[in-house]
Amino acid sequence: MITKTIGQYLDANVHIYEKNGEVLIIDCGASVNKVKELVGSNKVIGILLTHGHFDHSCYCLEYSKEFGVKIYANENIVKTLSSGDAIYSEDKSTINDFSNFVFLSGDGKIEIGNFIVSYYHSPGHSICCECYLIDGNLFAGDVLFDRSIGRTDLINSDKNQMYDSLCKLENVVFDTVYSGHGDENNYAQQMKNIKVYKRFLTR
Repeated sequence: MITKTIGQYLDANVHIYEKNGEVLIIDCGASVNKVKELVGSNKVIGILLTHGHFDHSCYCLEYSKEFGVKIYANENIVKTLSSGDAIYSEDKSTINDFSNFVFLSGDGKIEIGNFIVSYYHSPGHSICCECYLIDGNLFAGDVLFDRSIGRTDLINSDKNQMYDSLCKLENVVFDTVYSGHGDENNYAQQMKNIKVYKRFLTR
């Protein structure tokens, strides 16, 4: 079962994925108390960060401490979280404690409790964007939205990298996309979106 709550910065989504009493939390923009309400009596076994922008990562150390779990993220996230500019926090605050992080490189697959998580490095919006495929559900962060893609005019953004990431995701089979903002979407609609935005990025 997948539920979500909305974070306090830019209405970022935090997804709670429960299976057989175990929970993965995807992104960390909502208060710990809001997340604990959705977790209930289930056991949190890991945190997945889709990228390092503040609206998605701001409470990650608090989540990790509260639930006693590791934070999984692309290895390039250090460059984002430790930069007062690249993290895009309102007060230039950064995250510099990486002792509970597990860094992912390239594309691959990892087993976390009951979950088999395939991960795809998908830069373009940020150098550290990671998409996670779990049981046909693609958690795309700010790479794919309901009817758009992530911005490519930010620090460490790159429209050519976004194009390449969209090409990669065209070859990933999934049922539903859960985005970092807004509503979820289905495979057929996202395939249409990707074709449109690939043309847009090459204009």
